[in-house]
Amino acid sequence: MKIATYNVNGVNGRLPVLLQWLERSKPDVACLQELKGADEKFPIDAIREAGYEAVWHGQKGYNGVAILARGEQPQETRRGLPGDPDDTHSRYIEAVVRGVTIGCLYLPNGNPAPGPKFDYKLRWFERFNTHAASLLEERRPVVLAGDYNVIPTERDVYKPERWIDDALFRPEAREAYRRLVTQGWTDALRRQYPNEVVYTFWDYMRGAFSRDAGLRIDHLLLSPDLAPRLAAAGVDRDVRAMEKTSDHAPTWIEIEEKA
Repeated sequence: MKIATYNVNGVNGRLPVLLQWLERSKPDVACLQELKGADEKFPIDAIREAGYEAVWHGQKGYNGVAILARGEQPQETRRGLPGDPDDTHSRYIEAVVRGVTIGCLYLPNGNPAPGPKFDYKLRWFERFNTHAASLLEERRPVVLAGDYNVIPTERDVYKPERWIDDALFRPEAREAYRRLVTQGWTDALRRQYPNEVVYTFWDYMRGAFSRDAGLRIDHLLLSPDLAPRLAAAGVDRDVRAMEKTSDHAPTWIEIEEKA
């Protein structure tokens, strides 16, 4: 089972790139972030033509998350995080595909930090961690995939000294991610490449992609029963090199079928 996460940075504007990638990579599940469109603007007809069904949670101009499943309808189980009924941002959706619970998230950026946006990021992170812990208590196979907007370690960023004051790299955000992982989750990409430099995002500015001045902020976390079934993981860097593409690259894992 191949599961991918991809911040598309505008699903309609990047639709040709998304469709090319789906045709070539053929993930069984694709978690998308930053749809940047209201629910009625989601290109479901084109997605279905590509062989996928979907559930999505849109927001006009900002945010937005979706879960695509190849050849079947994802069974939605949650839309939005619990814990704050006044939070109207479209940042989380959850569905079951082939017996695996998929949580697709777009964690707040938090810049400028410190400030109200960073405070919101940390509050959202705590709500997410609480929900993640509840999923582990249910003892079912879960993948939490998305744009976490967190650089976990210095190995995950080009020239870390330049990111010390950024919300993606501040100690509070990294500590929240550490607390999440230590609940029992496995960072799949880092498990597969324990010592390598692996990036998933390259800014549009200053030729970052051509210089490989990147960050690793797109993560797939596996519940304890799925971690031993991790067979492969990778980043489709070539998609980042395409015309009119996102500043993120699709990141994916392959899970062996349960015996």
